[in-house]
Amino acid sequence: MHYYSLGQIPPKRHTIFRQPDGQLYAEELFSTEGFSNDYSLLYHVHPPTKVLEIGPSYSIAPKIAVAENMQHRSYVTFNTPPAEDYIKSRVPLLVNNDVYVGVAAPTQSMSYFFKNADADEMLFIHEGKGVLKSAFGSIPFEYGDYLIIPRGLVYQLDFEGTNNRILYAESFTPIVPPKRYLSKYGQLMEHAPFCERDIRKPQNLETHTEVGKFEIFIKKQDRIFPYVYATHPFDLIGWDGCCYPYAFSIHNFEPITGRIHQPPPVHQTFEANNFVICSFVPRLFDYHPLSIPAPYNHSNIDSDEVLYYVDGDFMSRKHVVRGQITLHPKGIPHGPHPGTVEKSIGAKETKELAVMIDTFHPLKLTEAAAHIEDKDYFKSWL
Repeated sequence: MHYYSLGQIPPKRHTIFRQPDGQLYAEELFSTEGFSNDYSLLYHVHPPTKVLEIGPSYSIAPKIAVAENMQHRSYVTFNTPPAEDYIKSRVPLLVNNDVYVGVAAPTQSMSYFFKNADADEMLFIHEGKGVLKSAFGSIPFEYGDYLIIPRGLVYQLDFEGTNNRILYAESFTPIVPPKRYLSKYGQLMEHAPFCERDIRKPQNLETHTEVGKFEIFIKKQDRIFPYVYATHPFDLIGWDGCCYPYAFSIHNFEPITGRIHQPPPVHQTFEANNFVICSFVPRLFDYHPLSIPAPYNHSNIDSDEVLYYVDGDFMSRKHVVRGQITLHPKGIPHGPHPGTVEKSIGAKETKELAVMIDTFHPLKLTEAAAHIEDKDYFKSWL
C-alpha cells in the first residue's frame, strides 16, 4: 500500500550492511511487475537461496465441469468438507485466466510454509481467527478480515481453533485499491470508503536464525513443488518498501448511500486486471420518499457476478444461507426475487454482509462446484 519499514535497515539501499559477526546481511529485492512497480527490500541473516531438496511436483489444477456457462447458479460452500491440511482444504470453484475463486476450511495450523508464485491472494476470513505469519512480521486476523498477500510471499496461517472458513481469490495480476480512490501520488482520498488508518500492516518482526530443514510448498502453474530449504524463511533483520501483506476488515468499509438506489461500484473495495472485489455492509437505505431499496433488474452484459453471502438478511434474495455463492453470468439479466421489491419499500436499513467478485471474462465451473450446487436455482424467479 504505502511505504513502511520494520527492523534494521542500512541508510542506503544496495550498500554494505554487516551482521555483528562481520558477515554481510543478504539483501533481496521483492518486487512486482519486474522492476517497474512497487517493491520492498529485505535483509536476510542467511541468503534465501539455500535449497537442500526438491520433491516431485504434483497437480492441483482445477477440474473443469462446465467450460461455457449461460445459467444462473448457486452453491452452498459450507457443504465443502473441512480438511486438516491448508493446501488440501483449498477448493477452486469458479475460474478463468484472470482469477480463481474458491473456498477453504482448514482445521489445523500450517506446520510447513506456503508460497503462491503465480498469484496475489485475497483471503476473506468468514469463520475462525489466528495470525498470518511471514518474514515481514505477523498480522492477527479474525471474522470479516480481508488478507491481501502479494505473490511470492512465503507465509503460514496459525489458527486458534479448528472451525475455519475462508473465501479466497487468486489473482494473476496485483490486487490493489480502486484507482478512483487514489490521488495521483497514491494517497486514499476523502471520497474513498476507507483510508490508511484502516490498513493493518505487519508487526512484531521476529528474526529466525535457525538452520535445519524447512518445507516450503510452492504453487506454480497449477502444480505444487515441494522444496526443502536449509534456513528458516523468516530470517529478516529488517525490511522496507511498499510491497507487503496487509489486512483490512470489511467492518471498516464505510458504505456510500444516497437518496435513490446506488449502483454496485459504490461497494468496490479492490481491483485487479479484469475483475473487482466489492463489500456489501450494513447501511441505511435510500431516503428519497418514493425510493425502492431493492436493486433493480439488471443485465449482466459485461461481467459474471459472483456474490458470497457472509451474514444478515438480503432483501433481494430468498432462502439465503451463510457461505452461499450465487453466480449470475454475463449475457442474461437477473434481479430481485418475486415479492422482495414490494417488501423492501419503507425499509430503513439492512444488516447484510457479503463479498462480491465481478469478472469481465466468463468463469468456468469446476467439478468441486458441481458437488455443492443447488441445481434448481435458475428457477427461483418463477
